[in-house]
Amino acid sequence: MELKSKAFRAGGPIPARYTCEGDNISPQFSWTGVPANSKTLCLILHDPDAPRQEGFTHWVLFNIDPSLEEIVEDVAQSEDSAEIGVQGKNDGGKVGYMGPCPPSGRHRYIARLYALDTILTLNAGISRQEVELAMEDHILAKAALMGTYAKKVAA
Repeated sequence: MELKSKAFRAGGPIPARYTCEGDNISPQFSWTGVPANSKTLCLILHDPDAPRQEGFTHWVLFNIDPSLEEIVEDVAQSEDSAEIGVQGKNDGGKVGYMGPCPPSGRHRYIARLYALDTILTLNAGISRQEVELAMEDHILAKAALMGTYAKKVAA
């Protein structure tokens, strides 16, 4: 599989529009190469450079219809985005997308897309860790896209 975004190039900077210094809206993502036997997709956006033991999760979106080829930007922050999937809780404690907002320095933000052989029977608003546990032994393929961000204004 391959994961892309019209918002930023692989390894490139994430525009401020998608961060705490901008509109704080989710960027667009698109993909190709989803295995034919996929039952669902899962997208997780994570900052491994955050000053927390497990980094910081910015977005969890699961049970995405595998026939979809993209997620448009600015997904509503509701638990059940019926046309897209089900949203989990970010590490800020809220459901939906939370834009990059590193306390200092340039951080990496890694979007990972997983093709799964099952539909996850999980409730909206759950954590990345719970989703990852449920995905174990069900991943058919995965892809990643990394962008970076550093705040323009010091905290």
